[in-house]
Amino acid sequence: MTRTTPGTSPALARPATPAGRHPRGPGRREASAHPLPFLVPAFAVMGLFFFLPTLFNFIYPFTDWSAFKPQIRPVGLRNVNDLVADGSLFGSLRITLVYAVLVAVFQNVFGLVLAVLLERDTRVNRFARVCLFIPVLMSALAVGYVFQAFLKPDGALNGMLGGVLGHPVRVPWLGSPTWTVVVVALVHAWKWMGLSMLIFLAGLKTIPEELTEAARIDGAGPWQSFWRVRFPLLAPAVTFTVATALLGTMNGFDIVQATTGGGPARTTEVLNIFIFRTFGQGLYAQATAMSLVLFLTVVLLAVPVIRLLRRREAIL
Repeated sequence: MTRTTPGTSPALARPATPAGRHPRGPGRREASAHPLPFLVPAFAVMGLFFFLPTLFNFIYPFTDWSAFKPQIRPVGLRNVNDLVADGSLFGSLRITLVYAVLVAVFQNVFGLVLAVLLERDTRVNRFARVCLFIPVLMSALAVGYVFQAFLKPDGALNGMLGGVLGHPVRVPWLGSPTWTVVVVALVHAWKWMGLSMLIFLAGLKTIPEELTEAARIDGAGPWQSFWRVRFPLLAPAVTFTVATALLGTMNGFDIVQATTGGGPARTTEVLNIFIFRTFGQGLYAQATAMSLVLFLTVVLLAVPVIRLLRRREAIL
């Protein structure tokens, strides 16, 4: 039976569809079934090259896997106990934490200062933003090798200082057991401060001008207007930049390897460099145990840091 409306030819009328049934039901069922076969190859590749190695990363630390043994046997917590007894694991972990905190502080301070200075949309500021963001796009190894050559005793920095001072300067910028980690942290922060600058710029652009004008009318100066009104409203941007800089630097390897290689006297040997050297010695199980310790450290550090910063956002 067909339904017709006045002025409509019965030949063009559509057949009535049963109640509760969509006229294009079969087509919709076929469309919903089509994507599944296309996802199978992607999940197969992810399972083979991501999930399976991740699973074995939690298994090999409890074995005696090495380049000197033909078979792999379970040993329980022996690898972890050896690393703890040796003391080098905690030493590299301490250096990693200090390095990550320094990078997070430098990167966010530089990024915030640059965002405030380049907030106005002028041609000069836009050009400066592009120039400051270029290091973010560069290879970290390339940045590390450039600064390694720049900071050598006979490098360009000492040459420029010697030209200004009028006498030769041969400061070993990467040769101090105390300050080298600070110098390398500054290099790391220089590479990534452009990203923090953009995030802070985005946060500043979302702050209504009415708030700043109201503070100015109430007698607040530029400094008070920024710290009392605008900076508290940057709490979400601060949460993101601090968390990503701190937790991302915990996995740092390339810049430290290119500039110092962990020296001098292993004072910049972050945990990833220690893992790299242990793998190179053929002690695969111990190196995997170190990577598991690093993973657990990042997780245990991420939870309180993000929770603390989120609580600060709620208070503000």
